[in-house]
Order: sequence, then C-alpha cells, then structure tokens
Amino acid sequence: MKTERIYKILFSSVYPLYIQKVEKKGRTKEELDIVIKWLTGYSDKQLEEQIEKKVDFQTFFAEAPEMNPNASKITGVICGYRVEEIEDPLIQKMRYLDKLIDEIAKGRKMEKILRE
Repeated sequence: MKTERIYKILFSSVYPLYIQKVEKKGRTKEELDIVIKWLTGYSDKQLEEQIEKKVDFQTFFAEAPEMNPNASKITGVICGYRVEEIEDPLIQKMRYLDKLIDEIAKGRKMEKILRE
C-alpha cells in the first residue's frame, strides 16, 4: 500500500472497527476514547467533531492539539514493524494508536497503557 493512500484513510471509517475490536474483548468505547485522547490531546468534543467531519488520518493527526510526550514510550511490534523504528512521523503516530488499541484488546491495565 502506498504511503499516500494510508494518509487518506478516513479516521471515521476506522473508528467503528476500533470500537468493535475492544468491545469484542470485553473492553469499552470509553476506554478506547481515553487512549485516543491521551495520545492526541483531543477533548471529547474535539474527537467527536473529527469523526463527524470525516477527516483522514493525516488531518486527524495534523489537527491533534498535542501529541502526548510519553508517546515515545510506546514500543513493540505492530503489523510486523517495531513502532519505535518507523521513520515516517505520520505512520508512526498511526502505529502508536494501533499498538495502544491492541493493548486495550489484550486486557492490559489502563495505567500501563497510558504509560503512567
């Protein structure tokens, strides 16, 4: 998949899939939202607006109020790549989010997910 195509994936089209993934594992949409807001700095209202505007991932991360300074503590493998070694900043942010969602789905405690 070309990088440009990844940038244009709509966050609003993937968000329901994130919800399904965490709920299928007994977790909640609220926990998902907490993680997304922790990573990006969005408020509840701002996150809802991004979903309603149907922004792509490039816009979603470009308009994020503030990426969490502890995001660099997110390490490990997602989709066969070590997230800490991904060179493209946008792809790395997308994979950070994927990694956090995987951790929710695997039942990890929120304190650990949020790198407290």
